Amino acid sequence: MALKLIQRFPFRIRCYPVGSVRPLSTSSQSLCVTCLCTSAGRCIRIRGCRKLLQDSVTRSLTTIVREPAFITSSSVGIHRDSVPRFCLTQLHRPTAIEEQSFLHRLETCSSSRQVFRLLRSVEIMSDTMAAAALHRVADLEQEGGALNNPTVLEEATIRALCFQLEQDSGRLTDAGLVSALLACTRLYLDPWSTLMVRLMSESQARLDRGEMTIGELCTLGQAMLDIEGPGSVMLEQLMEQIQRQELSNWSLADLVAVYRLLQGGVGVDGKYRDLLNAMHSHAVTVTSRMDPAAVSGVLGALVTLNQMQAMPLVINLCKQAVRHVPHFTDEELTHVLGALMHFGHSDHYFMEAMEKYVPTVAFTSHPETITKVMQFFGRRNILSPPVFDAIAESFVYRADDYSTSQVARQIMAFGKLGYLPPNAGQVFGKVETILHTRFSHFQPRTLLNLLHACTLVERFPVNFVSKVFSSYFLQQLQEQGMGIERAVLAQLTQLYMTVKLECPFYEGPKLLPKYRVKSFLMSGRSLETPVDPHLYNAVKTGLVDLLGDRSYFGSKVLTPYCYTLDVEIKLDEEGYVLPASQTDDVYKRIALCIDGQKRFTSNLRQLLGKEAIKQRHLRLLGYEVVQIPYFEYEKLQSKNSMVEYLHQKIFPHTYRLSW
Repeated sequence: MALKLIQRFPFRIRCYPVGSVRPLSTSSQSLCVTCLCTSAGRCIRIRGCRKLLQDSVTRSLTTIVREPAFITSSSVGIHRDSVPRFCLTQLHRPTAIEEQSFLHRLETCSSSRQVFRLLRSVEIMSDTMAAAALHRVADLEQEGGALNNPTVLEEATIRALCFQLEQDSGRLTDAGLVSALLACTRLYLDPWSTLMVRLMSESQARLDRGEMTIGELCTLGQAMLDIEGPGSVMLEQLMEQIQRQELSNWSLADLVAVYRLLQGGVGVDGKYRDLLNAMHSHAVTVTSRMDPAAVSGVLGALVTLNQMQAMPLVINLCKQAVRHVPHFTDEELTHVLGALMHFGHSDHYFMEAMEKYVPTVAFTSHPETITKVMQFFGRRNILSPPVFDAIAESFVYRADDYSTSQVARQIMAFGKLGYLPPNAGQVFGKVETILHTRFSHFQPRTLLNLLHACTLVERFPVNFVSKVFSSYFLQQLQEQGMGIERAVLAQLTQLYMTVKLECPFYEGPKLLPKYRVKSFLMSGRSLETPVDPHLYNAVKTGLVDLLGDRSYFGSKVLTPYCYTLDVEIKLDEEGYVLPASQTDDVYKRIALCIDGQKRFTSNLRQLLGKEAIKQRHLRLLGYEVVQIPYFEYEKLQSKNSMVEYLHQKIFPHTYRLSW
């Protein structure tokens, strides 16, 4: 009966100095629960008991000989001289205000040493607070797939804390238990250490009872993913319990937690498809209550799980993101932009919010976030001068701190949209400096993408093109035994054409014929945009009426220069139109560029970079280029107005004949 009464009280762990002893007493006024061997508690108290009874039988925590409790790159054990020590006591657990204050102070710690100092200074600490401290150490020390400083686990404070968690795992709250287990996995502790085995065994026992909340199940699931992978039996068991819960009773935090658990590997390969679809339907109804972290987290999960059928949810999340644009962290905004690119969605109001926000943080945001902004605008073909100009200005001052990939991806956005910022001279001067100083740091394809993007906006990196056409560089471009992709060969071909046509002083190595393509028009990453079929048919009808017969113009003509002409008209020396099939006595060739919406930026009537360079090259090759933009032709209402328009465009200095 006494033991049951004791167990009903909240527990705390006390910290004893080296050499101190723990009292055994049955006094109800001063009771140290540890000495009853009932083990761990719900609270941790540091600095020892306030009153030690002198007539008690003594016993030390440090007399147990144990195997090492955890291992990273070296073995870390629990030794007798670990300080400070934590033990259980029957005093009041910390209040919610005290716990929040501790967590806030924990977040401000910028090193593990500061975390340990905080632990030694706090008088009362719950098991969830202890787990949070381990998580903070993991946050500060994780780098790649290991700890940046594995010796941090040799610190006496963390060893003592882990020792207490091991000894008293059976008394931890469900939330404290699973959080501690997850923290241990994040610290890369040996799964076969006594500490980990006890935490997992206790977690299995709690799971079997079926009393864990959704949030606790998800935390346990994340830990088991790290320990055993997606094939874990415990994972299947906890997922069964999650699926039995009524979705309408889930909190918003529960919903986000399950999304993240599925994202971590549980939901790959189409598993739990029915659960996901039900979650999508429910999430649509609660997106208006999601905070920035939730919006970013759910979008990231949808990308990882490739939930293309969840577009209604994506659209709702994008609308909610508009409200949070100024409040996203850099990491959250990066995830949001990546998701919108993945699903091919953008929102007018989201773009307006970005145009207001990005110029204010262009000099302070994380380099990857700024790069992702440029990628997003480039991928969506959205030209925003306020955003591009602000990032161009920051590029001049920050580019030295960017990775080579970040430099290339930012310049690629300028090239794709064919936009030169006001400080273009400074921007591309900086690019040239980076190429000089870090040329060997660029990956081959990253370098090719960067140089090609420069040529799209009439910036010619002649000093570096010769290196690109070298046999050594071309060998680096080849994948293992698979040669070079056709899209990469097309870039090389267009780059070579550019230096030959626009840099007549270039005398470097040539691109060998075996690396050249015959057409830039291809599926996927094409260097040309196929003609819009509806606009083409309308123009074709007008041309037949203008020229008198379909035989007087060619359609989709592949030139010897890799470009495909939408329409080609041939003239003799006197200006008469020749049949399209005629090859002799051709004095002049007219290339009609029937430019539909996809050849322009989506929000402004500006040609994309690849269309601008095509028309520029055709002129240099001797063609007379006539542009037929969609926004002009669609205004024409009658057949006569269409024919008259084409006549003025193609033959502006001649009278039109009536057939």
